[in-house]
Amino acid sequence: MADDEQSGFSEAEKAAMKERAAEVRAPKKRMTKAEKAAAARAAVEEKIASYEGTDKVLAEALHRIITTTAPELEPKTWYGMPAYALDGNILCFIQDAAKFGARYLTLGFNDAAKLDDGTLWATSFAITALDDGLEEKLAKLVAKSVGR
Repeated sequence: MADDEQSGFSEAEKAAMKERAAEVRAPKKRMTKAEKAAAARAAVEEKIASYEGTDKVLAEALHRIITTTAPELEPKTWYGMPAYALDGNILCFIQDAAKFGARYLTLGFNDAAKLDDGTLWATSFAITALDDGLEEKLAKLVAKSVGR
């Protein structure tokens, strides 16, 4: 029986859990709030820089859209993915296609996002390319997610 079948987790899922554990265990040296924020932002930017091809181009654009539209969001890594927190809670995240062998990059939102629309609404969006129109839609989506 394969290891994946015994544990129920794929190798990619196990790697994501290890990344999250490392994030939680990261040294908590004495840093000011501004220093912690700068270190977290740098970790997100390093993660995005490590992507290849379309994932890198899309993630760079999403990072710019998110941080410009909602500067109150705090960039940080979450399960090894670029993520953006509001009041300490992860609001949205960027999952590159390579992360779990998907055919597209995903912009996902957690339940802290204010995207409610009646009794049904999307919480993740597959993105394969960006143009000015889609960038504008994404900026509006990010603004809505923070309550604007």
